Amino acid sequence: MPLRPLSTELAEKARLELNEDPNRINDDLQHMKDWIAKQPHLRARTDDQWLIAFLRGCKFSLERTKEKLDLYYSVRNTAPEFYRIKHTDPIFNEILELGSTVILPKVASPDAPRISIVRPGQYNPEKYSIADVLSVNTVIDKISLMEDDNMVIAGNQFILDLDNVTMSHLLQMTPMTMKKMVVASQDALPLRMKGAHYLNTPTGFETVFNAMKSLLNTKNQSRLYVHNKNYEDMYKYIPKEILPAEYGGDGGTVKEITDYWKKKVEEYSDFLETDYQYGTDETKRRGKPKTAEDMFGLDGSFRQLNFD
Repeated sequence: MPLRPLSTELAEKARLELNEDPNRINDDLQHMKDWIAKQPHLRARTDDQWLIAFLRGCKFSLERTKEKLDLYYSVRNTAPEFYRIKHTDPIFNEILELGSTVILPKVASPDAPRISIVRPGQYNPEKYSIADVLSVNTVIDKISLMEDDNMVIAGNQFILDLDNVTMSHLLQMTPMTMKKMVVASQDALPLRMKGAHYLNTPTGFETVFNAMKSLLNTKNQSRLYVHNKNYEDMYKYIPKEILPAEYGGDGGTVKEITDYWKKKVEEYSDFLETDYQYGTDETKRRGKPKTAEDMFGLDGSFRQLNFD
């Protein structure tokens, strides 16, 4: 299948910010396919649209692309709890319908970042774990990598709404869970974080916030914004019109957006089903197998992570 054509605005952003050269794309894609074929431990997708997401996320550095792609599939072994819920499991739609995480269908402009809203207070921590919610997210991420040019090229901004978050939610955020979250969602995904905006911050938030912040590089630390209850301040960064009604916007209700994603998951059902066969077999890796200890450390100390 040929690559999906980009809008003029995104093509220009990809050229300026990601070093994308249309004359070189086919060679780079072929290089990646040849490399994957020679890795005995790696079972990876080779769709052009899939691979170009990783190339774009690594600014077309072939070495970085190989590292990130390998890490993306390795994490399925080392953090299996983030991948345990399949799109066909009844609990999948149950969690999706809670609206704990929604990716907004509208963007602010043709070359603007994609906006995601994370609302952990929507799930009952006695019934679900943060890993369950992240399991659902990893499915949505796969779809986004295949079809969301704004997210892949312009990046992603997050709104973290901590309304109704309790101590039980915060206690699920152990140092190991946080490390795995950062590696799985930001180190291994070929996506650029363009900002995280915190709303309705509860008592005890600072401890988790500072721990998460310590995992980020300096660039990403500077992209964290705590607005608490000042929505007007947030609108300076994220225009009101694309936000859901619950946030004073015109972008539909959270329920309408979750229904949109339920349909999208159904559309991608075959793609998602085939995706479960991919991963790594560490017994076949040349050199030392990748372990959870290597990736996350088991001593409770935070590993400094660098991503763009």
